[in-house]
Amino acid sequence: MNAIGKQLEQLNFMLIEMGALVERAVACAAKGFVAQDSENAKNVFRICGEIEAKEKEIEGLCMKLLLRPLDPRELRTISSVLHMIGELRKMGEQAGEISEVTEFLLNESYTVDMFVLPDMARETINMTIDSIHALVHNDINMALAVRDRDDRVDELFLTEKDMLIRTVREDAERAGQALDFMMVAKYFERIGDHACDVAEWVIYSITGKHTDND
Repeated sequence: MNAIGKQLEQLNFMLIEMGALVERAVACAAKGFVAQDSENAKNVFRICGEIEAKEKEIEGLCMKLLLRPLDPRELRTISSVLHMIGELRKMGEQAGEISEVTEFLLNESYTVDMFVLPDMARETINMTIDSIHALVHNDINMALAVRDRDDRVDELFLTEKDMLIRTVREDAERAGQALDFMMVAKYFERIGDHACDVAEWVIYSITGKHTDND
């Protein structure tokens, strides 16, 4: 294997590491919020710092590779990686936002029904795992499946929003917490969007074509 091949192999390994960190961040954020678990929330903040550091490390290696003579497929791979790590970092940031809400609500019991929030959490965790699986294994079928599941998360978000709006209208005392829950639902919906975007860049890295997700 030549020097470029070794660096691309290293790049793939670093992507796997970053993906694993993102998986942990999203899972910890979900568990922390549902169980009002401060330890999991704090773990998310620590993991987010590791995600940002890994993103910078990957960016640095990509810049070094771009100074070398690369063929079109190698250039496409690096372009895709740079977009993917941005999406992965955003997923970590959304997990951090969820954990901030968890910390904010630690001193009060949940009086609002979560409705489909746990379902949203499970679905976005699975989308996160599968998008990273697609990334690591260059699995176009998995990437397509992730993209197609984004509609399910959107449906769950709309259901959650409608139920929480009803709570706000019917019970002013629980309105504040209901709005906090709505923010968490939106963060999960965004995590799903970013997982879908990772899958789109996996498809592009393999095919050289952007797909239509409409």
